[in-house]
Amino acid sequence: MSHTPGVRQAQKQKTRQALLDAALQLLEEQSLSSLGLREVTRAVGVAPTAFYRHFRDMADLGVALVEEALGSLHTALTALLSATGDSAGEDDGEERIAATVELIAAYVRTHPAHVRFIAREQHGGVQAVRAAIGGQLALFAQEVRDQFAHEPQAAGWAEDDLLMLAGMYVDHMVMTASALLEAGADPEAAERVAATARRQLRLVGLGRRHWLDEH
Repeated sequence: MSHTPGVRQAQKQKTRQALLDAALQLLEEQSLSSLGLREVTRAVGVAPTAFYRHFRDMADLGVALVEEALGSLHTALTALLSATGDSAGEDDGEERIAATVELIAAYVRTHPAHVRFIAREQHGGVQAVRAAIGGQLALFAQEVRDQFAHEPQAAGWAEDDLLMLAGMYVDHMVMTASALLEAGADPEAAERVAATARRQLRLVGLGRRHWLDEH
C-alpha cells in the first residue's frame, strides 16, 4: 500500500532535517569545506544518492544551515527593538542594552552549534555560505535601521548613517556571540563578556546621541 502524499512529504522533511542535524553535529570539529557528503549520509543512515533529493551539494546544505541558524533571530530582534524603542534614549538605552545582550546570551546557550557554525563559516572557504551569512547579516542591519528610523533620536540622520549605525549594532551582536561561545560553561567568564558587551553598547549609544553635534 503506497503512502499518501502528506506522509511522503513528512518523511522527506524528516530526512532533510536529519541531514541538517547530522551535518551540524559533524561540523563541531571541522569546517564545511572539509566535510564530505558521504560522512553526512552515513551518520543519518541513508544512501548518498538520497542526499540529492534534498540538497544540490554540500554548499546548498550549508546555506540551509545558515537560514536555520539565523532565520529565527529576525523576529526576536525586531520585537526586542520595538519593545525597547521608547526607552532607547534614556540612560543610553539601558533597557535595550541589557535586553540585547541577554538575547544574544540566550541564543548562544540554546544554539551553541549554530553559533559555532556561523562564527567559523563567516570567513570560511565555501563562497555560497559566506554570501548567505553576509546576506542574513545585511538583512539584520536593514531591519535594525528601519527600527532606528522610527525613533526620535533618528531625527536629522541620513539613511546611510543609520545603516552604518545598524551595521555596528549587528557586528557587535556577532562578536559578542562568538565571545560568549568561547566563554563556554564558565559563568564568571560569560559575565565578563556580557559586562564588556554592555559597556560597548553604551559607548555606541553615547556616539549616537552626539553624532549630529558637528553637523
